[in-house]
Amino acid sequence: MSTSAIERAQDLVERLFATVKANPVVSGIAATAVLGTAWAVHDYKQWRALGTGGTPSNVYGYWRMTICRIVYAYHIPRQTNPETLSSDGPSYLKVIPRPEPIEPLTKEELMSLMSRLASQHPDILESRPSHTEGRTADGLYARKNNDKVNPIVVADRQLDYEIGHAHPADNSLHLWLSEADARKIIEARWGQRFCLPHVQKGWTMVYAPRNAEELELIEEFVRASVRWVTGVAI
Repeated sequence: MSTSAIERAQDLVERLFATVKANPVVSGIAATAVLGTAWAVHDYKQWRALGTGGTPSNVYGYWRMTICRIVYAYHIPRQTNPETLSSDGPSYLKVIPRPEPIEPLTKEELMSLMSRLASQHPDILESRPSHTEGRTADGLYARKNNDKVNPIVVADRQLDYEIGHAHPADNSLHLWLSEADARKIIEARWGQRFCLPHVQKGWTMVYAPRNAEELELIEEFVRASVRWVTGVAI
């Protein structure tokens, strides 16, 4: 590097330091903005890597969920605490074994579970794109013409008769369970509560099955959800 280039670089550094010294507040705001932008870009990429969800996978969806994370941050530690749910009321699950680290399972059967149950019980169930999952997964819904549907379900406009869906990205599920069954699943470390408190307490994230035996257990969970929502055991 030539002497003139070094002198120009030194002059630039001196000007920067002079600007910072003369305008510390403005410089601090600028530095915060740069760091904040860098963090937001990194966080956005991490959020996109999680896969599909109930919001669009774009900048709008990211900011919407970021606001929710800030507003409902106090609720996040409660997601895995079963004590926040009541053990009273109806329950359709027996004792649940704790999940163990075993070999993975093929996802085809899990992804077809909702449509299979709907085809087996067309009088009370139907399968269509899940509106809570941004229509990126097949959802299992209760038919609205069933007079046995749980009154809580009829009154709820947010979940709109949805029983549950599986996530293609990681094979986990969201299921609408009775509060007592949701508590059992969380106690057995098979899932956790949904992160937003204004959603029904029984709306539970269930962890992914890893083999055929665990898939049978997941199907039992789904059948319990069907009974809670529709009022009919299958």
